[in-house]
Amino acid sequence: MSTFKKLVLASASPRRIELLQQAGVEPDRLLPADVDETPLRAEHPRSLAKRLSKAKAEKALASLKTEPDYSGSFVLAADTVVAVGRRILPKAELVDEASNCLKLLSGRSHRVYSGVCLITPNGKLRQRLVETRVRFKRLGREELESYLASGEWRGKAGGYAVQGLAGTFVVKMVGSYSNVVGLPLYETVGLLTAEGFPVHFGWLSGPRV
Repeated sequence: MSTFKKLVLASASPRRIELLQQAGVEPDRLLPADVDETPLRAEHPRSLAKRLSKAKAEKALASLKTEPDYSGSFVLAADTVVAVGRRILPKAELVDEASNCLKLLSGRSHRVYSGVCLITPNGKLRQRLVETRVRFKRLGREELESYLASGEWRGKAGGYAVQGLAGTFVVKMVGSYSNVVGLPLYETVGLLTAEGFPVHFGWLSGPRV
C-alpha cells in the first residue's frame, strides 16, 4: 500500500492548479479557504501576502478535521499581492477598479508578492515570500478599453492576468514569472520536496507534453 501523503490545495484558482500540474503535482483535494483579505492599517504588501497565505492554510487545515480521509495531509496555500510602492492594489471585481489599477500601472514599475504556506502532516508550518518586479508599457486608450472589455481582469490582483492578453503590456520582468501568475513554482516545489512530499513521483509516468 502506498504511504504517500495527500496534498490539499487551499484554493480553487485554475492558475494555481495548472501551475502545480506543470510541475507534475496533482492536488488530491481543493479546499478554498475564504478569509478576509482586507489589509491591516499600514500593512506592508509583503506582510499581507505572508499573513493571508498562512491564514488560508490554517483555515483549510481546520476544515479537514471533519474529513478523516485527509487526516495527515500536506496543506498548501498561497496569496498574491500587487503593489505600487506600499499601495496595495485590489483584486478587481468591478470594471472601474480594474481601470484604476491599469491606469496606475501604465508606464511604470510595480511589484508582485506571493506568500506560500505549507503545513506538513506533523503540523510544521513553512513559509516563503517571493517578489517579482514588473514594468508595464504606457497603455493607450484603445488597448486599455479593449482589455477591460475582454473581462480577463476580473478577480485578478492588480486588475490583470499576465498569462493572458496583459502579457503584451510587460516591458520588463525581474524575478519569477510563475509568481506573477499566482504560484512561484521554484519555491513551492522546494518547500514540498524539503518536507518529503514526492513531487518527482509524478514525473516517472513519462512526458507530459
